[in-house]
Parts: sequence; structure tokens; C-alpha cells
Amino acid sequence: MYYIGYDIGSSSVKVALVEAATGEKIITLHEPQDEMAIIAYHKDWAEQDPEIWWQHICVGTKRAIKEANIDASKITGIGISYQMHGLVVVDKEGKSLRNSIIWCDSRAIEIGDKAFAEIGEQKCSEHLLNSPGNFTASKLKWVKENEPEIYEKIHKFMLPGDFIAYKLTGAMTTTKNGLSEGMLWDYKENKVANWLLDYYGVDQSLTPTIVENFTNQGELHDQGSKETGLPVGIPVVYRAGDQPNNALSLNILKPGEVAATGGTSGVIYAVTDQLKSKETSRINSFVHVNYTNENQTIGKLLCINGAGIQYRWLRNHSVVDSYENMNRKASKISVGSDGVVVIPFGNGAERMLNNKNVDSHILNLNFNKHSHGHLYRAALEGIAFSFVYGMEILKNDNAEIKVIRAGNDNLFRSEIFSNTVATLIGHEIEIYNTTGSVGAARAVGLVDGDYEKFGKNIMKNDHVMTYMPLQNCEPYVEAYNNWKKELEIITNK
Repeated sequence: MYYIGYDIGSSSVKVALVEAATGEKIITLHEPQDEMAIIAYHKDWAEQDPEIWWQHICVGTKRAIKEANIDASKITGIGISYQMHGLVVVDKEGKSLRNSIIWCDSRAIEIGDKAFAEIGEQKCSEHLLNSPGNFTASKLKWVKENEPEIYEKIHKFMLPGDFIAYKLTGAMTTTKNGLSEGMLWDYKENKVANWLLDYYGVDQSLTPTIVENFTNQGELHDQGSKETGLPVGIPVVYRAGDQPNNALSLNILKPGEVAATGGTSGVIYAVTDQLKSKETSRINSFVHVNYTNENQTIGKLLCINGAGIQYRWLRNHSVVDSYENMNRKASKISVGSDGVVVIPFGNGAERMLNNKNVDSHILNLNFNKHSHGHLYRAALEGIAFSFVYGMEILKNDNAEIKVIRAGNDNLFRSEIFSNTVATLIGHEIEIYNTTGSVGAARAVGLVDGDYEKFGKNIMKNDHVMTYMPLQNCEPYVEAYNNWKKELEIITNK
């Protein structure tokens, strides 16, 4: 028997099949072969047609079944991961009324900022653990204000994963974690934040029915079966935004466990059971995938815009043509890069720096002393220091860090980067070969509630290595403190 998982990103849709009993990966693929287009009618807008996601789901599913050479009738459940914070609006027939306003669209920033000011920081902090921000609820308010003819036709609003679940099952539903991603979950009252909908003048009836994770959220209907090639009647049992799902994929389910991602941008996602936040503008808190009334686990998410993009920029503008050569040269340089400091924040405003746009800086470069290797090491250290800086913010906001787990890709393939983070935080970093679509597929098996078995299967199937904190931490601490001093000078200008 098999489970199938989907990961609906903004660049492609990923599909994975896993063996039900063991979680072993059978096949992973993505559609389309090139990246999906993002529509930007105006500056800072970002939209996609949700029907395109569905088309790629259908093509990718049939491809996965054929290329894995399996009997589709043996697929027994579906899990869904999706790009967070997006808005899909549909009419009574389930037809999307406009393009989805996706996660990176920033048109609703002013709406969220105004709500935060008028509602008040205390209420938002106590009930939402966040400011309303540029999230789904604020995007829905934008539609109401700017496209009233569309708003009047809305039957339900959804997040991207809700829409795909609807296309599979015909049921218009959502989850607590999805609502929290849209800033519509009241943690203090443990229910939908209808007071925010009321503030925005949005009809409460537009919220879909809530379903729980790891339960039957709806069964594949005839049309969904016909278009995907999956058997009629199999259930959708799980859906979550990409970052909570990434955490689940790494077996991050308990307080003190942290998932880290080091791609173009960086993400630190720490699980906690502390339902409070004093960093509502720098950190986002979301219902975690295993949140229940009795076990109120949340994920505190901190994003670092200027991460891997810094190292990629260096590669693209240097004579060295590979990361391997860059890492080799960097490894010959001592900790602290002989004084060279790189501030990596050159990818827009940094939320953890209170939305300041400080740009990237290369400091203390001596043309008679320093080489390419110094610059490469300083860049890796600077990005690692930004992760440590973010983790300190998380710790100061009631998040405990006991272990860090990350995927075996991008920055975490660098020993310099991973050793620097592990040594400064004082905790090991476990590295795993996994993906979001594989995690979503494996999550189907959690209907039995056996989290221990789930975690053991991940360790057995995916664990690559573990970076341990180095005993001689003094050079790392000194280099980090020098980096922080330079950052403070820049941010205080």
C-alpha cells in the first residue's frame, strides 16, 4: 500500500509516493518542468491561477503512478502541503472568482498595519500571537475594498491547500493551522477570530468548515478520481502550510525541536507550547500540525531574507564556478575570516530587524591581506551568524531550543555554516534527506497517532549525519560578537 503527498509551491507542484508501512520514498517529481509563472499586474503584486495548480496536480499524479509502475488502487490516502498565506475565493459552484493572491504579494500591508494600530498590540498579541499583517485575512479585506463585485459573489475563502482538497473531494473545508496562517485563529479563545472578520467587515459565513488533521477530511469524489487517476473514496487526511509541513517532514513535533531551512532565504521554525509572544512584528506564530485542544503546540517562525542568496551572489560574480570550490577555499581560512565581516541582508527589508532594509555589507576587507577564501568564509559565517541572531530572538520569545533538524540541501551542506551554527547555539544539527511532498505523504500514516513510529521511520530512512558543537567555541564567540557590533552600528544609523 502507498500514500501520496503534494507540495503546492509557487514555482512548481511536487508529488511523492511513499510506502505506507515504512514511509520509504518510492518516487518524487515536480510539475511543470519549468517554473510556474507569477502574475504581477502592479508593483509588489503576486498572483497565480489556482486552476493551474490543479492541472499540475493531475498531470504529476498520473506521471508518478506510471513512472513508479504501481497499481493506483493501492494508494490509500492523500496529504497536502502548500504555499502559506495565500487567498483563494470561490463561488457556490466552487469556481475560483479571481487569481489567488499568493504569499509574496504585499498589497495588503497597509490594511494589516492599520488593523494592528486600531485593534491594539495587546489584543493582537494575546489573541492572535501576531499582528494582522499582510496575511490572508488582510488580503480578503483588500478584495472587499477594491473588488466589491467579486466580493459579493464569494461563497467561501480558502488557502491554497484548502482549494486543492476541495478539487479532490468536493468539500469546502479548512484547518486550524490554515486559519492561523491567515491570522484568523484566536489562541486565547481557541476558535476562529471572528472579531477580526467583523473589524474588516467580512461576513463570518465565508469561513469554511474546520476539519482536524490526521482524520478523514473528505474522500476523493468521482471527478477528482477521473482527473487524477487516483481511486474513488480514498481520504485526504492531512494538510498544512509549507513551513509547518517542513517541520513535520523533519520530525519536529515537540517543544524544544527546531526546523531550519537554508535556501535563498532562511527559516527557523521552533515548536513551543507557550501561547504568548512579545515579538508579534518580528516573529510569526502558527498552529502546528499536531495542535489539539489538549495539546496546543504552535510553531514560531522567523524568516531571514538575506541567506543563501548572498552566497549565490558571490558565486555568480566570482571566477570560481562551483560551491564546492568556494567551500574548499573557505575551509583554508581560520574562524573569523581574519577580520572580514559580511552582513548578508541584501534581499529586502528584514522582519527580524524590525523591517529595516540594511542591505548587504562587506567590512574590513584588506586588499593586501585577504583572498577569495576570506570573502567566502566571511559570507558563510555572516549567514550563520544571522541564523544564530534569529535563534536568540526566538529564545527571548519563550522558545526553547533542544535540537535543530534541517534538510540536506543548500547552506546545510556546508561544514563551515553548520558547524558555526551548532557551536554557537550549543546544540547538534541533524541533517535529513527529505522533501515537503514526502513529508505530506508520510503524514497520512499519522491517523494512528503513533508519532514515535513516525519519527523512527524518518531517522531510519532519511538521516544523513549530525553536526556536533565544537569544543573550542571561543573563536566562534569572538567572531560572532564582532559581527553583532558591526550590525548594531549599521542598524542604529
